[in-house]
Amino acid sequence: MPNVDLTHLRVLTHSAIRLESADGETVVYADPFDLVEEPHDATLVLITHPHYDHLSPANYARVANGSTEVVAPASIANEVAALDTVATHLMRAGETLDVHGVRIEAIAAYNTDPSRLEKHPQENGWLGYVVTLDGVRYLIAGDTDEQPDNRAVTCDVALVPIGGTFTMDPVQAAALINRIQPRVAVPTHYGNIVGAPEDAEAFAAAVDPGIAVEVKLER
Repeated sequence: MPNVDLTHLRVLTHSAIRLESADGETVVYADPFDLVEEPHDATLVLITHPHYDHLSPANYARVANGSTEVVAPASIANEVAALDTVATHLMRAGETLDVHGVRIEAIAAYNTDPSRLEKHPQENGWLGYVVTLDGVRYLIAGDTDEQPDNRAVTCDVALVPIGGTFTMDPVQAAALINRIQPRVAVPTHYGNIVGAPEDAEAFAAAVDPGIAVEVKLER
């Protein structure tokens, strides 16, 4: 295993992700989804897109506290406006943001596979993010295929959705990982809602042997 501490990283229900700083003062959630058991401790909530219930006020309320801030694609500003937030940051691909000691870089998330392009075109303006926390760069990919905006990313830990209806299949996800060469790759978007553990196994088998694959971080 490369020298990357995954102690403060958890993959939760669906593709939701929770990152916590080493001192416990910063908690980042990405795409909170039906997180009934989660504490109300988010410093930042990152939204990649409005699908399913990721952006519902109820799910947001499950992780938010009185000072939580939200980062979301500018293209879904109307949906974000429904959330009762202290501060909302709307981003576009290529923009960067520093908030609460976290560096956030927005990257485009869209499909290139013709069978998925209709639902997730580039024109949606949906995002993925590269989050730097405690000096570690985490790619939090949006619902996307292996495509140019993701290929240009550099990161230590890559979290990529696989096996869903409109996300990468294991081979596509592994191809992306093998291009960008993170130290650790974590497949998400599989488990008891969409995808299957077999997707994660196929992904791990297709990733370059020099890249560690962690598939047991889900709740």
